[in-house]
Amino acid sequence: MSTATGSSESGHAHGSVRTLALGAIGVVFGDIGTSPLYTMKEAFGEDYGLRATDHNVLGILSLVFWSLMLVVSLKYVTVIMRADNKGEGGIMSLMALVQRSLPIASETSYFIGILGIFGAALFFGDGVITPAMTVLSAVEGLKIASPQFARYVVPVTIGIIIGLFMLQRHGTERVGKLFGPVMMVWFLVLAVLGVAGIIEQPKVMQALNPYWGLHFFFAHGWHSLLVLGAVVLAVTGGEALYADMGHFGRVPIRAAWWYVVLPALVLNYFGQGALLLDHPAAAENPFYKMAPAWALGPLIGLATVAAVIASQAVISGAFSVARQAIQLGYLPRLELKHTSDTTIGQVYVPWINRTLMLVVIALVIGFGSSDKLASAYGVSVTGTMLIDTLLLIVLMRSRWLVAARWVFLFGVTFLVIDTAFLLANGAKFMEGAWFPLALGVAVFTLMRTWRRGRQLLVEEVRREMLTLDTFLRSLEAMPPVRVTGTAVFMTAANDKVPLALLHNLKHNKVLHARNILLTVETVPSPRADAAEQVVVTDLGRGFFRLGLRYGFMEDPDVPRSLAHAGDHGLPFDIEDTTFFASRETLIASAHKGMPLWRDKLFALMARNTVSATTFFKIPGNRLVELGTQVEI
Repeated sequence: MSTATGSSESGHAHGSVRTLALGAIGVVFGDIGTSPLYTMKEAFGEDYGLRATDHNVLGILSLVFWSLMLVVSLKYVTVIMRADNKGEGGIMSLMALVQRSLPIASETSYFIGILGIFGAALFFGDGVITPAMTVLSAVEGLKIASPQFARYVVPVTIGIIIGLFMLQRHGTERVGKLFGPVMMVWFLVLAVLGVAGIIEQPKVMQALNPYWGLHFFFAHGWHSLLVLGAVVLAVTGGEALYADMGHFGRVPIRAAWWYVVLPALVLNYFGQGALLLDHPAAAENPFYKMAPAWALGPLIGLATVAAVIASQAVISGAFSVARQAIQLGYLPRLELKHTSDTTIGQVYVPWINRTLMLVVIALVIGFGSSDKLASAYGVSVTGTMLIDTLLLIVLMRSRWLVAARWVFLFGVTFLVIDTAFLLANGAKFMEGAWFPLALGVAVFTLMRTWRRGRQLLVEEVRREMLTLDTFLRSLEAMPPVRVTGTAVFMTAANDKVPLALLHNLKHNKVLHARNILLTVETVPSPRADAAEQVVVTDLGRGFFRLGLRYGFMEDPDVPRSLAHAGDHGLPFDIEDTTFFASRETLIASAHKGMPLWRDKLFALMARNTVSATTFFKIPGNRLVELGTQVEI
């Protein structure tokens, strides 16, 4: 009996893993799964001047294979996926996890925050380049079918991209169910094409030996470092394995990688290498040249669909990162729309969507081909990979307590690899690598300006506030008129009296029977623990302090949380409750806080942010807003 039960549970568990692994294949591996479209083509393109000789082909293949094994298989799949922040992954989760293991307000914690935010900013650079690169590479198969189609590549690409971004508002839940099976077909096709090529030229399997990668370096000297700018294209999308860990889980992602994705990628790259050994002229586009003439049309169609899926995953990731940044206070509150009734992580951010679409279209028009765009691709990815390594080194010592010798070995190995990849891409600065860096710096500036501006604003407002103890004592000396009902005053300072309360008392000369000082906080975890979600403190004289805490992957819903406050001795009747909030009008000053241009930038961002009351889902018919001017 026990054996049968155990078998049933085991079968159910395996079935669940298989289902999640299929979903991960459709969402997580789209970016890295479409890398065969352009990696080998770029390595033997005009930028590097490499001829498709036997030694060069085997050398490049060896570098691609060992990059997949070391960077993706070892670093991300084996090691970094252990760094789960309550089940969530990604650079911002990693940043929050590392900061929790360090002393609060320490210099190291501040530096970690800077690294994490810059890594998140670079992710947005990847979010605009990936759709342009993958869709362009797929549509360029038209040129292989017939040179006459070359003039249609850019218009068709732009049309596909516009359609892709227009569909974002409807969400990906329904379409997402097709992603897994479609990508399974894609990886199966990759493997079949690769095996066919390897059978024709089995000599290509020699590239599994790292000797050929080392031989390539010795033969080409410093030039081989530049070629790493093409090799790294094979591992773009590796960070997505970690970033999407919270959606599918560690085990399904690892299973999908080891049993499906990695074998298909390796077989396809080696199949392309086998083709180049026999036909060096196929370097023009070895992926499409592998296919027989009758299969070229269907392959172009399948590649285009796979490219759209890869782009969809990156766009959804940009929405998720933006949401986390908003919750952690690094971006202003933006309009968020949920596209799924069952999956809370599926969110649509209209402003981010419009901005990404315009930038992606500009990239396609500006660069015009995947060959030129490849010069811009990789910098943001390698920058994020390097930051992941730095954060992981700190985590290994501060939280995992790994022995120093192993941390040193891991750190040296991957710092050398990541730095080499970053330098190889940085060498193409004038050819296009400047773009993702410039975009990353711009996003980083916006995020730091908003964070610092909010700090200055809170400090300035606090200076105008009375201390809570002084105010409560004054009520005994001159008690105001009380009216029935509950008033909720939103505040960011627990020990101060909200300005909205003072203004209400000054102008209306009354206080409610029950007054709640509400503070909404975001904790550095994906989800707040049950014990810390609602905290109630009775201050006496009809005043209560109420703290609501949310994780950075949760949506703040104040009315819904207030419904649970009754469990803590503070019951609410929403129909008998009035919410009071302050709306600040900012005045930039050259003599305070940030430089004047950053003050003006912060004021501009503040004017375009969604109000706190809307963001926290406070009903408009229960809200009173009181304005005040603040100089920063």
